[in-house]
Amino acid sequence: MAVPDLSLSAQRKNGTVATGGVLSAEVDYAAVPHSPNVKPQGSRLTRGRRWETLGLAGATVWFTGLPAAGKSTIAGAVEERLVIAGRPALLLDGDQLRHGLNGDLGFDEAARSENVRRTAHVARLVAEAGTIAVVSLVSPYVRDREAAVALHAAIDLPFIEVFVDAPLELCEQRDPKGLYARARAGELAGLTGVGAPYEAPTRPDLALHTDSETVEMAVERVMAALLVRFSAYTSNRSAARASQ
Repeated sequence: MAVPDLSLSAQRKNGTVATGGVLSAEVDYAAVPHSPNVKPQGSRLTRGRRWETLGLAGATVWFTGLPAAGKSTIAGAVEERLVIAGRPALLLDGDQLRHGLNGDLGFDEAARSENVRRTAHVARLVAEAGTIAVVSLVSPYVRDREAAVALHAAIDLPFIEVFVDAPLELCEQRDPKGLYARARAGELAGLTGVGAPYEAPTRPDLALHTDSETVEMAVERVMAALLVRFSAYTSNRSAARASQ
């Protein structure tokens, strides 16, 4: 299956976005939490103008699931597929982020929440720039994932929650990093799924079943979901503009 054309020009040809800058609305940064006594720096280059000029639109695709469910494998394959097709995409992998931006965080409940919060803000910046942020993060708590969704919704950015659903038994069987074995041996405390809870999404935008789907099948489904989300997003923006 060919990579769907997610550019704005393609969506115009398909009739899903009107000509003339429907994405030119200003971002309301006051709608998101911020430090006291600071104001956002203004810019003549709005997000809409950037996207229209580049012919691109950003979004965040957020993969959540148990350790060893297959999140990073699928997310990396999605990023590769997009980039090879000439579509800007950036993988934000939980393990990589904990070697830098989130390297000062532990694994208690508060630290896990902060891990998700920081990653969500980075993903939002990446998406605002017209790139598809591909996030692979256990993100075990519903409230934290909902906060990530709200962060994007506050400035009208597309967000797709992908639940990589794999039975715990299968994840333990795979155990590529030996984490489950260490947890079961009492050598590793607080591993999600063993010593800490994982709150599975009840209504994800997409659920992938890695016990029965190949990586290739999963990638195709994610690409299809992206195309649907972009079509819906641009159609809604067109309708909002027409009603003004």
